[in-house]
Amino acid sequence: MSTRSIYEDGRYLEKNPLWHVEESPWKAKQILRLMKRNSLAPRAIGEVGCGVGEVLKQLQENMPADCMFYGYEVSPQAFELCKSRANERLRFKLMDIGKERDGQFDLILALDVIEHLEDYFSLLREIKPQGRHHILHIPLDLSVQTVFRRNALLKRRDLHAHLHYFTKETALRTLRVVGYEVLDYFYTPRSVELGSERIQKILKMPRRICFAVHEDLTARILGGFSLLVLTK
Repeated sequence: MSTRSIYEDGRYLEKNPLWHVEESPWKAKQILRLMKRNSLAPRAIGEVGCGVGEVLKQLQENMPADCMFYGYEVSPQAFELCKSRANERLRFKLMDIGKERDGQFDLILALDVIEHLEDYFSLLREIKPQGRHHILHIPLDLSVQTVFRRNALLKRRDLHAHLHYFTKETALRTLRVVGYEVLDYFYTPRSVELGSERIQKILKMPRRICFAVHEDLTARILGGFSLLVLTK
């Protein structure tokens, strides 16, 4: 059975009933920060695996009125939840973005997507010619802390269906191998700013203090960070 079926038959929604909508304003804030520091002004944005569409909604509310937004989702359950957010400039489709023949975007978003796919190389190759720029958000699940804790990585697989685990170095190397030019990137401190689980609360202050001293070392040892990457 393909792992994709968990998104199509409702099992992922059952385990994640909010479909991470609570993180969407924070993600949109990170994307806007990356766009601002690279002077990006896209007029057409497409999102791969847009979930319930809240990130696109947040971006629409904070970007110029001449920008169009398109969300692509394979889960019928998530797509139904997208509909309440749709409007003239924010549209959703229940389909793979790779099958879109009319789509050419100034910017493509792939936020917390590739770690879920059995063959994420194929997706990266499919979306590369469809966008002038790409922004990817990649969780850095591999760290000393997660390897040391016996069930840390298994929890990510069981609850969030992560099939692949990255470090900053392997994430960036993957993008370059596929042919992307990495223009900019930075760590996003989800566990520090949003973490609510017990281990996240325990590590919040050590992560914050250590990150201020040495970002790479903190991500490698304590974990809890993702990487936001701009490519073309």
